[in-house]
Amino acid sequence: MSISLPSFAKINVGLRIGPLREDGFHELRTVYQTIALHDIISVSVERGSGIEIRCDDPRVPLDSTNTCFRIVDRAMQALTARGRVVIEIEKRLPVQGGLGGASGNAVAALLGLEQALRKKLPAPERLRIAAEVGSDLPLFFIGGTVLGVSRGEEVYPLPDLPAIPCVVALPEIAVSTPKAFADWDSLCGDNAKLTPSTHSDRMLEFSREISAWLSAVPITGRRRSGVSAIGGGRAENLLLDLVRTGIENDFEKVVFPKYPEMRKVKRVLEQSGARHASPSGSGSAIYGLFDSRERAAAAAKKLTRHGTRAVVTSTLTRQQYWKAFSH
Repeated sequence: MSISLPSFAKINVGLRIGPLREDGFHELRTVYQTIALHDIISVSVERGSGIEIRCDDPRVPLDSTNTCFRIVDRAMQALTARGRVVIEIEKRLPVQGGLGGASGNAVAALLGLEQALRKKLPAPERLRIAAEVGSDLPLFFIGGTVLGVSRGEEVYPLPDLPAIPCVVALPEIAVSTPKAFADWDSLCGDNAKLTPSTHSDRMLEFSREISAWLSAVPITGRRRSGVSAIGGGRAENLLLDLVRTGIENDFEKVVFPKYPEMRKVKRVLEQSGARHASPSGSGSAIYGLFDSRERAAAAAKKLTRHGTRAVVTSTLTRQQYWKAFSH
């Protein structure tokens, strides 16, 4: 029996890059948000042994470097399961777009494997295996709005926020995240202002922004009063309240100079009424959050006229996210 599941994308609502750690990773602070755009992952377990990856997209590796292969290999050992696992990946998300496509694929593959085997890993074991495979994987075991710290793999669920219209622009470029981090390190080396103590101050500042926002968000996800904690009168969408804190993505400082078309896309989204526009991760995908689907559709149409593919979607609440995986 083959199990088919959606593999959702994520965006980063703010991303603060800290100092390089002893393990070779950077300290990070970010808010992940799952969105409705997705790939399709199909998993079947047959007689025999081994793991086979099938995908028509030539940019997707079919060997043991694939994140689906790596997580399923670990999960089969943890579940003491036997069989030949076949994983089919229907790619709809861009490769190297910053939307967490490969990470979401891996998590969907593991969830599909559990359903196919009718066995389930304990939640802490899932998260441990996911963090071993990649920093972005654990967020997809939570869904909705998620705080990411450490190198991004340490995740905490934030209040589940109402869905909001979103435009994702997909320029025809691929941004290497390792190269973007290297460029950030070069920028820090050239900038005397970014001392180790400055790094610590910037990380603390991000934490304060999140704490100030959370102080106005009760656990139900609804504000205690009709006045925004950030100012501005009538209560509006809480995700938009977060971006009003001034939260930013540090990668803009290094990817925009190299890829000016990304800066142009962000400008078009903002001019079209986006309440917040930013690359997701290091890009190249750039999203805009809108207060109406009509404005989002108009922005996507404008980008398309400018020669950039753009799709209208929405953020996903945690409940919507997990409902898509139930059979």
